[in-house]
Amino acid sequence: MDETAVNVSKKRFDNSKKKSFAFDVLTLTGGTTFAQILTILSVPILARLYQPENFGVWAIYSSIVSIISVIICMRYEYSIMLPELDDDAINLLGVSFLAIGVMTVLTLAIIWFFKEIIIDIFNSPQIGNYLWLVPPFVLVNGIFLALNSWNSRTKLFRRLSFSRISSSVSTTATQIVIGLVEKKSPTGLIVGNLTGQSVATLILAGQIWRDDRNLIRKSLNWEKMYEGLKRYSKFPLVDSFSALMNSISWQLPAFLLAAFFSPTIVGFYSLGFRLLQMPMSLIGSSISQVFFQRASRASSRGTLPILVENVFKFLVIIGMFPILVLTIVGSDVFTVIFGKAWAEAGVYTQILGFWAFVWFISSPLTGIYLIVEEYDFGFRYNFFNLATRFLSLIIGGLLGSARIALILFSISGIVVYGYLCLKMMSYSGVKISRALKIVFSNFILFVPAGITLITLKIRETNPILLVAFSGVVIGIYYLYILKTDINVKKILKELRA
Repeated sequence: MDETAVNVSKKRFDNSKKKSFAFDVLTLTGGTTFAQILTILSVPILARLYQPENFGVWAIYSSIVSIISVIICMRYEYSIMLPELDDDAINLLGVSFLAIGVMTVLTLAIIWFFKEIIIDIFNSPQIGNYLWLVPPFVLVNGIFLALNSWNSRTKLFRRLSFSRISSSVSTTATQIVIGLVEKKSPTGLIVGNLTGQSVATLILAGQIWRDDRNLIRKSLNWEKMYEGLKRYSKFPLVDSFSALMNSISWQLPAFLLAAFFSPTIVGFYSLGFRLLQMPMSLIGSSISQVFFQRASRASSRGTLPILVENVFKFLVIIGMFPILVLTIVGSDVFTVIFGKAWAEAGVYTQILGFWAFVWFISSPLTGIYLIVEEYDFGFRYNFFNLATRFLSLIIGGLLGSARIALILFSISGIVVYGYLCLKMMSYSGVKISRALKIVFSNFILFVPAGITLITLKIRETNPILLVAFSGVVIGIYYLYILKTDINVKKILKELRA
């Protein structure tokens, strides 16, 4: 690697020492917060512009795209974080782009030859009108994923925050404008997503090219790309199948609910899960991205157990209380905000609530098995996850009840993700007793509020008052945490610095 590249790498390392894990998370979360708030505020509008069936078609389309997107880079985007030298990482970025090209062509061929079969499988003739948008979406998404990994390596998280804000604004604006013009159609929802992702990708690509083009030009080398492809061959050969199974397991509810019931049921599930997931993603996705980069370094320095325990505690503090509140008052929240027509979506949210919390505290830690190179674990775990989810939804479908299907789905998820969390703790060297103590101590804080909410619920308190009281309780909880928790105080201090 030449002197310029060495100097760039050294400068980044020196800068990285000045920034803490919390600083990086807060930088990412700033943009994510604005984007998520805008998305949340738009949902009541979208729920009135589009029917549950439209949300169902959008969910099916998004599920197809999500499954392909997870392997669009053949998992080489994760390898970008691992080399010590930026020179090697740039060539892995090149490998990722080659994989994107190959997978996009394969996607186009599959859509072209198997369109009718896909329509029949999902029991939704409407989806056939939008399948042609799948290849361009996965292409754009793949480029974003690869660039995102490079951006995480360079730790310039403000670029990603700006791209997320731009994506949210363009997505929301497109969905609302098209929804006003073309009602009773999922076109606006789907085109809005594609527009937002394209804007985010273009912005991130422009910023990276502006800052790193000299390094990219000098470092890219066919021979080194081939070396990187061989060095990290386990990513496509093993982890791609593992990731594919994980992605399919996530999309199973949309697929099987559509097959057994209707797009309307899928729409209820989609909106319920969307609002349940967004608050979790507000911080979870940012922590996950920063954590993988920091954990890669902590593993080589012997400080991985400390990092993992601190991140786990922060996830529990942030996620447990509001999720448990939503588990109690979910149907009331949906009735008040979206109207009685969406009450069933609120019930689905209550069913999935505790599972969402277990997923939230486990998901950011998943990269540990890649860092410690336990690739086979990912395959075994994701196979088990896929099998249990499939059986849960099939049983519920055969019994003719979407609620039973989601209850079984939730129970299996709690068990599987609980096991994942404990296993990641074990791999990182954190005692299981420490993790359980953290969860239990935070649950105790919820008990008084939980008893009060359940009492009000039993007494059939006015939904508006119940939802308002829930919001106040959550606000009081976070104020209490801000004043009493040392780690949170430290994060706030770093934010002001």
